[in-house]
Order: sequence, then structure tokens, then C-alpha cells
Amino acid sequence: MLMNRSAPHARVTPVLTVSDVRAAVAWYTEVLGFVEHVRIGEGHRAQLGLPDAPAAELVLSEVRPGRRTPERERSHQVMLKVADVAALVETAVARGAVLVDPPHDWEYGERQATIDDPFGHQWVLNQTLVDVAPETWGGQTVTPRPPSP
Repeated sequence: MLMNRSAPHARVTPVLTVSDVRAAVAWYTEVLGFVEHVRIGEGHRAQLGLPDAPAAELVLSEVRPGRRTPERERSHQVMLKVADVAALVETAVARGAVLVDPPHDWEYGERQATIDDPFGHQWVLNQTLVDVAPETWGGQTVTPRPPSP
């Protein structure tokens, strides 16, 4: 697949509409560890990625006709795998996030917490604790994922 330095490299890229692109870039880089790859205008759009996961990218976009910031009722969440859920929740809340669900360990091997960021988007933070087969907790493997590199 041809790569373009002017466009995200991930095959699926969430586009998050925010009220202030530059403030959102600062928050997502300082709190969630993203880096800014491409800036398009001062407040129009920004392309961000995770330095240790090249296929994990997102675009921050200004409010435009047909696009608005999220409201009370959610139509989506963004899941983000992190090394330490509790530490990230503490940082995020100190920087203006709202804790929706505190850290909790689940039978499927993940520790998760949910936050609302200051821009109206909801993030489920995941910390893998142990590898668990879906069948052990009531899930079903349909097409196994390839092994991690």
C-alpha cells in the first residue's frame, strides 16, 4: 500500500471534531502521549499518532457545517491501550477530564477505566493484565488475530 506523508498511515483513523484544535492537540499529546505529525492551518486539522504504534492515529478537526462537537448522548468511544490505567486516569483528571468509570479489572484480562476528555470525547483506557482466551469468559474466537511482532 502506498504511503503519503500528508495523510494518516493507519487503515482506520478516527476523526474527532473539537471546539479548539490547538488546545486538543496539546491535551492529547501531554496526557495521552500522541505526537503531532501534520498541522493543517492553525486551527483547521491536525494528524496525530502514537510514537510506539505507527498504525494508531487520529485526526482532530474543527467544527464545520455538518460536524459538531459531541453532546451528552454518545455515539462513539475511543479505546486506547496504555501501560498504567490508574496513573493515566490521575493525569487526565488533573488536566480536566471527567472520570466516568474508575479502573476495574475484568475477567477477560483487562483493567479498564472510562474518561470524558475536555473536548467531549469518551475514552476507554485499557491495560492488559493477562492473555485470556475468549472462551474462558463466554466469548468466542471467530478469526484468530495474527501473532504480535
